[in-house]
Amino acid sequence: MNDPAVSVDGLVKTYGNAVAVNGISFDIAPGETFALLGPNGAGKTSTIEMLEGYRKRTAGNIDVLGFDPGRNRREFRERIGLVLQSTALEPELTVQETITAFSEFYPKPARIDGLLTSVGLADQRTKRIKALSGGQQRRLEIALGLVGDPDVLFLDEPTTGLDPDARNGIWRMIQQLSGRGKTVILTSHNMAEVEALADRLAIMVSGEICAIGTVPEVVGLYGGNPRITFWWPHEAPPGDLPPSLAGAHDTGDNWYVCEVAEPALALSELTGWAGLHGVDLNHLTITKPSLESIYLSIVDRFHQAGGGSQ
Repeated sequence: MNDPAVSVDGLVKTYGNAVAVNGISFDIAPGETFALLGPNGAGKTSTIEMLEGYRKRTAGNIDVLGFDPGRNRREFRERIGLVLQSTALEPELTVQETITAFSEFYPKPARIDGLLTSVGLADQRTKRIKALSGGQQRRLEIALGLVGDPDVLFLDEPTTGLDPDARNGIWRMIQQLSGRGKTVILTSHNMAEVEALADRLAIMVSGEICAIGTVPEVVGLYGGNPRITFWWPHEAPPGDLPPSLAGAHDTGDNWYVCEVAEPALALSELTGWAGLHGVDLNHLTITKPSLESIYLSIVDRFHQAGGGSQ
């Protein structure tokens, strides 16, 4: 079994009397895309900066590619890549000039032609930075994070502010990285982005990890049951509903909602009941809990339970 690309054990970060990161532990496998989520002030930024070696830890252990990031060794820096939310670039330089300049910081940089092709900028190599679209500039920023051919790439909100077409292009590019063995550590407030990209995720609240696993694992553990929704065309509430829908309740304007443990059975019983009573159930839908709703529920429950030290 391969050693983790990243291993965190009992990590603590304090600022005076405030505890920003409260003894968290997790591993990230080589080639895995791992999303670190949480509301503002959860401790995500402090955690990421300690993994990158830009912030000293108070206690605990960190291993990234066999290095202690806190020692700030050049060999470590050469094996990680950073993509911040935005990067200030010289607007008059071309795409190729910019990548070439950055590549000179690394002993074994990626081939520039191959890099431009992989990020979809081969046809824009002579275009000046100021003439790039938002999506193209974000592709360039990711290319700069990859120019040293890193084994671990840190991605901070990679598609914030992009239109859907540009966003999907960035997603495809990130998805290809794990196929090349790159480990990606992603922070994002876009739950659709997390679902599309992350192999696993961790949710931080008040300096603690309160949920961790694959997206299906987190949904299964914290998401509750699917919901059946239907519109009832009569003023009197529906009576004599099947047992699996006994919990159906009116949410307003004759819309009824019910959480069900076995959706296939509940749907079968409901449609059979409607046919028996001569009722046309308009707008019948079944929805699974979304990652966004689960994330918000976890954060809310953790706060209500008084979790964390901040």
